[in-house]
Amino acid sequence: MTARRHVATTARLATVLLAVLAPWRLDAQSLSPRDSALHALNRLAFGPRPGEVDRVAGLGVMRWIDQQLEPERVPDDRLAERERAFKLLDLGREELALRYGDALRERREMQRNMAASGDTARRPGAGPMREFRQLGGELQQLAVVRAALSERQLREVMVDFWTNHFNVFVGKGADRFLTPSYIEQTIRPHALGRFEDLLIATAQSPAMLFYLDNAQSIAPGSVPPMRGRRPDRMPQGINENYARELLELHTLGVDGGYTQQDVIAVARILTGWGIERPQQGAGFTFRDWAHDRGEKTVLGVRFPGGHGMDEGVRLLKLLANQHATMHHVSRKLCARLVADEPPDGCVDAAVDAWHRTNGDIRAVLRAIVAAPDFWAPQVLHAKVKTPFEFVVSAVRATGAEPDDTPRLAQVVARLGQPLYLQPAPTGYPETQAQWVNSGALLGRMNVAVALAAGRLPGVTTNLDAVVPLTADRSQLTDLVNGRVLSGTMTAHTRDVIRRQLADVNDPMQARALAVGLAIGGPEFQRQ
Repeated sequence: MTARRHVATTARLATVLLAVLAPWRLDAQSLSPRDSALHALNRLAFGPRPGEVDRVAGLGVMRWIDQQLEPERVPDDRLAERERAFKLLDLGREELALRYGDALRERREMQRNMAASGDTARRPGAGPMREFRQLGGELQQLAVVRAALSERQLREVMVDFWTNHFNVFVGKGADRFLTPSYIEQTIRPHALGRFEDLLIATAQSPAMLFYLDNAQSIAPGSVPPMRGRRPDRMPQGINENYARELLELHTLGVDGGYTQQDVIAVARILTGWGIERPQQGAGFTFRDWAHDRGEKTVLGVRFPGGHGMDEGVRLLKLLANQHATMHHVSRKLCARLVADEPPDGCVDAAVDAWHRTNGDIRAVLRAIVAAPDFWAPQVLHAKVKTPFEFVVSAVRATGAEPDDTPRLAQVVARLGQPLYLQPAPTGYPETQAQWVNSGALLGRMNVAVALAAGRLPGVTTNLDAVVPLTADRSQLTDLVNGRVLSGTMTAHTRDVIRRQLADVNDPMQARALAVGLAIGGPEFQRQ
């Protein structure tokens, strides 16, 4: 196929996709073990690998889910081997903090020298920060590799969910070196634990404290120990940024019943929650001198004066166990796992489990997948994949192998979702409206065709292990349907693929084109 024809073909297919990208329904009676396995793999994993639908159906879907909810019991040796190539996992926050401090000093020295010499042609500080731009790319690619290769798929889905729920922006200042420890020590260990513990961990995370400015929040009139600091560089008073997002996004939700006075009181309670200086390791610290020790009231609950860091922990436990928090977070979980507009029954089941178990995330997930709403015909194939989900699921569906460079993560970024680079604290949306338009679908189609043809940077594809070569176009379409789309190909997509294959004589080119069009087609975009 010529380059010109390839562009024209993918553009036409993307236009067709926009018209037919609508959910289809199965009758309740037709939800076979394979249907159930495919649904579970699409929602509780990043899609099936070749043959995995049959394996999960044979094992039993609920048994597979039980295994996924106990990831520590699931061997993951292949991923462990691949993780060794990622050097950032060998670098602790303390070492990165020192390196970042050195880079800042080097950049300032370069800027002074450039100003003195009148040299304005170069970008100041480009060199010293190169290591941290590379670190960001490695962090992004590690997320892709883990999602694509891990046997502990539900854990990776929940890491992605909580990373987005408790979003930080790796492009902001010190978060260039704080985000790796945020992912490794804050999010991942708590992804299937208790929400209360996760909330406290994020509140004490230097990455979050820096991102939402709480490290700059001090009680008015506080007198800090100077220790060589310039007075004009010191924080000047209360900063409400983290307090507001803590209530609106992380816990109660925008309609959670709090007031502006609650925001102020929360900010006062969290004064003094800060970060050590880089040369001290940039860890969490409570600065007693910066804390507001006056009396506060949050949601009608009195916090007596005279307390220190303990009242912040008490506040976070209070918020974690509010009914509004249970409803808000449960609704987001159901939106991620069930439907963009989550059914009330799913949310109610999740909230009930939260009440019973004190916020045990595994119990909440069990309640969601045990609810009839999770398996209802109207929610099957009803969600559109995010760019991250699309790229990872395409890699998994073709049995491809991502490499250790940031190139595959850059593909995700080009499709509109650069990992850890969402500046807004809301994180990336997970609903269809954000991701479905003709330009986005054309981009996905191009990625799919390039992946199947072995031309996508950052990944090695071996279609021989997925779809056998055949010159019979009808047989080829059936093989792609069964082995790549798990039998979900519609008659419309089948006809489109057969028409595109009509004058492709080379069996290898025909196979690559058929797989690419299937992955770029409407069935694969939905989960």
